Amino acid sequence: MRRVYLDNNATTAVAPEVFEAMTPYLLEDFGNASSIHWYGQRAKAAIEVSREQLARLLSARPSEVVFTSGGTESDNAALVGIVEAARSEKKHVITTTIEHNAVLHTAKALEKRGVRVTYVSVGASGIVNPKDVEKAIEPDTVLISVMHSNNELGTLQPLEEIGRIAREHDVYFHTDAVQSVGKVPINVEKLGVDLLSLSAHKLHGPKGVGALYIRRGTALHPLLYGGHHERDHRPGTENVPGIVGLGKAAELASEHGTNDALQIGALRNRLEEGILKSVPLTSVIGDRSRRVPGTTNISFEYIEGEGFLIAMDLRGIACSTGAACSSGSLEPSHVLTAIGRREQARSSIRFSLGRFNTAEDIDVTLEILPRVVEQLRSLSPHYKKIAVTI
Repeated sequence: MRRVYLDNNATTAVAPEVFEAMTPYLLEDFGNASSIHWYGQRAKAAIEVSREQLARLLSARPSEVVFTSGGTESDNAALVGIVEAARSEKKHVITTTIEHNAVLHTAKALEKRGVRVTYVSVGASGIVNPKDVEKAIEPDTVLISVMHSNNELGTLQPLEEIGRIAREHDVYFHTDAVQSVGKVPINVEKLGVDLLSLSAHKLHGPKGVGALYIRRGTALHPLLYGGHHERDHRPGTENVPGIVGLGKAAELASEHGTNDALQIGALRNRLEEGILKSVPLTSVIGDRSRRVPGTTNISFEYIEGEGFLIAMDLRGIACSTGAACSSGSLEPSHVLTAIGRREQARSSIRFSLGRFNTAEDIDVTLEILPRVVEQLRSLSPHYKKIAVTI
C-alpha cells in the first residue's frame, strides 16, 4: 500500500541534510557547550553557527535568538516573561480566540495569578481585525500576542498592522510563528514583533527544539532558573544536536523557501480544487487568499471527522481533524467554534502539505477520498434524504 502523508502541520519529516548535520554531534562532537576544553568549544561553536543561520531566516541579530525545547516553551516564556518583568501592579494581556493552546492555556494560567486577559474575536475568515486589537488596549496593557499563521486554517494574520499599533501604544508584541517560519518570508523588523516563537519540527528539523526571538532591549523575566546559558534567558545544558538540526533546517528554508512555497502551494491548490470538484457538499473553511501555501481545511457535510481519518488511514493516507495536540478531545475545535463554524467542526478535515509531497500523492488522494466520503455518507440517514437531489 502506498502511504501519503498530508499532516505536515502536526510535524514534518526531518530533511536528509538536517540529519546529516546533526549526526556528528550525537557521536564524536558530543561535548557540553559550557565546557572550556576542545570538546566543549566545538559544541559551542556549532550552536553559534546555528544561531546565525536562524537569525538570517528571521532577519534578526544572532544575539536576539534564544534556543528552547520547542514552540510551547517559547510561548510560555514570552507571555509569562513579559508579565513577570512588567513593573506595574495591574497587568493586562491581549490575545485572540484562535491561538494555539500553548498561548491560550498560558493566558488562562496568568488569569489565575490576577492578570486580566482580553480574548479578541475573529470573523468567519479566521483573520483578526487590527482595529479590534487596538480597541482592547488599556492603560495597563503589557503584551499583545497574536499568532502569525493559524495551525488549523493556515490563515495569516495582519501582523504588520498590529505591530504598528503596538508600537504606537508602547506595548510589547509577541507572535506564535510556529506554523509560518520556513513557509513564508519572515522579517521581524517588518512585522514589528518584539518576540517570536518557532519550533524546528515544523520546518523539517528535529523534535524537541525551538527558539524564541527576543528583540534587543525587551524586558523579559526568565521562565526557568539554573545556569547562565543562552545569555541568562534559558538555563540548562543545550541540546546541541537539536540546535544544529534547527540551524540547518533554517538554512535550507532560507535557500529554498521560495521555490518550496510555490511547489507546495500548487499541490495544495490541486488537491483543494480536486476535492471541491469531485465531492459535493464540501467547502473550504477560512480565507483562501491569505494563508500559508500548504494548508487547507475542508468541511465535508454528513460525515464524522474521526471516522474519515480512520478510513483514510486504513487506505494509507494521513491527514488531521485539527491540532495534533488536541487529538482525542471530545470538544469541537476551539478555532472553528471561534469563527462561527461549530456545526462543521466535527466534519472538517485539515490537509497540510510539505516539501516532500508530490503530484502523485495528490493523485492517489483524489482517487481514494471521494469513495471514502461516499461510503461514510451512505451510513447517514440525513444524507440519504437529500442524496436524490444531488
